[in-house]
Amino acid sequence: MKEAVSGHSNPASRHRWVILALLFFATTINYIDRQILALLKPMLDAELKWTNEQYGYVNSAFQGAYAFGLVGFGWFIDRFGVKIGYAVSIFAWSAAAAAHALVGSVAGFRWARVALGVGEGGNFPAAIKTVAQWFPRAERAFANALFNAGTNVGALVAPAVIPLMALEYGWRSTFVVAGALGVVWIFFWIPLFREAPKLADEEADTGRKVPWLSLLGKRQAWAYMVAKFLTDPVWWFYLIWLPDYFKREQHLDLKGSALPLVTLYGIVTVLSVFAGWMVKRLAENGHDIVRVRKVSMLVFALCSLPIFFVRGLGMWEAVLLIAFAASAHQAWSASLYATVSDTFPKEAVASVSGLGGFVGSIGGMIFPIVAGRILDSNVNGYAVLFAFCAFAYVVAFAIHHLLVPKLEMAEV
Repeated sequence: MKEAVSGHSNPASRHRWVILALLFFATTINYIDRQILALLKPMLDAELKWTNEQYGYVNSAFQGAYAFGLVGFGWFIDRFGVKIGYAVSIFAWSAAAAAHALVGSVAGFRWARVALGVGEGGNFPAAIKTVAQWFPRAERAFANALFNAGTNVGALVAPAVIPLMALEYGWRSTFVVAGALGVVWIFFWIPLFREAPKLADEEADTGRKVPWLSLLGKRQAWAYMVAKFLTDPVWWFYLIWLPDYFKREQHLDLKGSALPLVTLYGIVTVLSVFAGWMVKRLAENGHDIVRVRKVSMLVFALCSLPIFFVRGLGMWEAVLLIAFAASAHQAWSASLYATVSDTFPKEAVASVSGLGGFVGSIGGMIFPIVAGRILDSNVNGYAVLFAFCAFAYVVAFAIHHLLVPKLEMAEV
């Protein structure tokens, strides 16, 4: 009989923090790999002579492949388990990251990004399902915030290291090192991962297989998917275009943008984890979990509105305002991830996460193309793009609330 996880003193309860640390480091590596191209854009602009629209298409190719990778790995992880699914995903994306060093054209980067996108599709379905297996409901938003903080740490480490490495050893070296990091992670994951014990007072994963097409008939799935479609592109916009924003709007070169970006993502890391901890505290203090989830998502949505006023600010004022909005996104995402395990049984969590990620990536695939065209044709392009970033969350919250006002559990 499996041991129940009910406190913080037994070995199983302690081991879940080891598992969470592995999720954090995987997500950190994931976001280092994603951000390299954006950080190298000023250097590659001169070498490739691409337009903003062409750059947008390269990133759109990644998003399209990532969308299908999310659905495919969501099914694969529910079918074969987190241990195998996560390892396969990270090996695939690490090989693809290293392959960027072999290309030297716009078309070559497009295909390399496609391979990277497919491989990276397993990260969030695997991580969200692992949290659902190891953490009780009241703690999932905080656990999600902790592993999701790896996105901020990756985005913080990358601008501190990648430009210097590229200037010293050439841009190709950055992709090789990024690929190697994932392989190292697998050597820790395989021996340290073990199946989660049954959570006290919660349902166990029955092991039954849920056809993911049947999930499309559930309003709980659509609530998650629509929210991802509207808000995922905002985070991708920050990752893909902020180095270009600091170059065009703040007149910073590759090396000069490192400090603002490191500062920005450092603030995001601290604020997003703090927000997740606050949600956890409210849940532990006896507040209704549905009310906690709903109020926190609304607050995080409202915190994104001030980004509307970023255009025309000085560099450090812009850094602080973007950091605040990006922190709100990460806190929003952690709570949104938790709604999947709130509304679906464990055997369907990875599949629903994959479907939501698929739809979010379709939004992320469209947005870079639109952004590139706007920036190529409109001197006030960033004002238009930041306006979308400001209001996307309020709209997403309203639709999510209409579809699942009480976070009802779906019957699958």
